[in-house]
Amino acid sequence: MAPKIKKTSAAGRNKYTVILPTYNERKNLPIITWMLAKMFEENSLDWEIVIVDDASPDGTQEIAKQLQKLYTSSHIILAPRSGKLGLGTAYVHGLKFATGNFIIIMDADFSHHPSAIPTMIARQKATGADIVTGTRYAHGGGVYGWDVTRKLVSRGANLIADTVLRPGVSDLTGSFRLYKKDVLGRVIGLTRGKGYSFQMEMMVRAKALGYKVEECPIRFVDRVYGESKLGGGEIVEYLKGVFTLWLNV
Repeated sequence: MAPKIKKTSAAGRNKYTVILPTYNERKNLPIITWMLAKMFEENSLDWEIVIVDDASPDGTQEIAKQLQKLYTSSHIILAPRSGKLGLGTAYVHGLKFATGNFIIIMDADFSHHPSAIPTMIARQKATGADIVTGTRYAHGGGVYGWDVTRKLVSRGANLIADTVLRPGVSDLTGSFRLYKKDVLGRVIGLTRGKGYSFQMEMMVRAKALGYKVEECPIRFVDRVYGESKLGGGEIVEYLKGVFTLWLNV
């Protein structure tokens, strides 16, 4: 059971913005939106979801428009783009529309369950952390639905980065995180990596800047609908990113 979240006064009330980058997530988007809305309302949290869709050919944007009518424009903000422009720029674009003082980044494919968010928020409140990152590799976390090869790739990527860069974070490639808005803006402005290396670089740079990072165990489940976007080229770029950071950070 998630810990209770301490309520803040109206004047000092926190607002949580979820930035959801999407591409061909027509089947996933309505369900993940419902799950997020339910979680936020049950915990009496102020919230909004910024949907950054990269011109999905499957009609994801049309679904997003319907969700906006259902949940209102105060909760669902549409931030479409003209094509696939990358994950990092999706967050930069989403930040322009965000009105919350905390930003949650996560996947829209159920890999990251909204039920973990109250625990992440409670951890941030208890520690004053600048970033709370979900980890699959701490006690209480785990990975479900991956084959052995994918697990080895993920474990190997984290081991390489941890050995070379020593950031002190157990899951560098994870993409389920809670940021203070200004912290995310600064870190993302310095990040140059793309694809699989992007999340790793974000965390390494945050630690180098002296930001306080807390970890929260999560259970990662492979996507229900659609296909994974990880390929061999992404792995090569990741290794290049580790080497570049070792030289420059």
